[in-house]
Amino acid sequence: MNPDHALIIADDNSRDRNFIIEVLAPRQLIPAENGAEALSLCADVEQPWVITDIQMPRINGIELARRVWETKPSARFLFWSQYDDEMYVRALAKSVPAETVYGYIMKNNSVTILEKAVNAVFDECQCWIDPQVRPVQARAHKHTSSISDLEFEVLIDVALGLTDNAIAERHYLSRRGVQNRLQSLYIKLGANTEGHTLSDSELINVRMRAVALALQRGLINAFELQKEEEKLSAWIKSRTINQG
Repeated sequence: MNPDHALIIADDNSRDRNFIIEVLAPRQLIPAENGAEALSLCADVEQPWVITDIQMPRINGIELARRVWETKPSARFLFWSQYDDEMYVRALAKSVPAETVYGYIMKNNSVTILEKAVNAVFDECQCWIDPQVRPVQARAHKHTSSISDLEFEVLIDVALGLTDNAIAERHYLSRRGVQNRLQSLYIKLGANTEGHTLSDSELINVRMRAVALALQRGLINAFELQKEEEKLSAWIKSRTINQG
């Protein structure tokens, strides 16, 4: 690794941030307490090198990378997280520019593996994906089970408890359009398979089954749903004002 090239360490957990700083101490390191601070630091560097957590307030690690890559596609990121949720892997796949070097490592790895990932991304210019993440990555890219952006949109709304009519209004769709997206989502999640059909209304609520399966796959989680809840509240507020 170029000893003169600083590494930005972004993590809102001070214990984790201090741990990685201690492990990589011989190198030039710049700590950031959140994604917003890291984004500001990246603005002052021609080719940022960043080790970042994923789940952070305000700007998460994936969004941080996406914003930096918009103007600096050669920036290198190593995502260091305790989560391998499909929603993050999916969002990352959509954000990575062609030929960009990046890595994804779980926090439960040993120091040796962490150093190996750091060296791969920042010294050897090689992508490094944690073996724990690869199956999730493969599923997210599989045609028969990968969720489209439009399907993910209605999944979030269903998880927030919106009706078909509310989803249609929020996204300027017809009710039939919402139902078509839901049907496709149910099939990809397996919500209406496993021996059941949509007619088995006395056995299973397909809508709730879809949310349960999405949680199991890591397509949604409580942390990100809280952010979506804030967006929903803003929409409801503006809707009330417009109708008043």
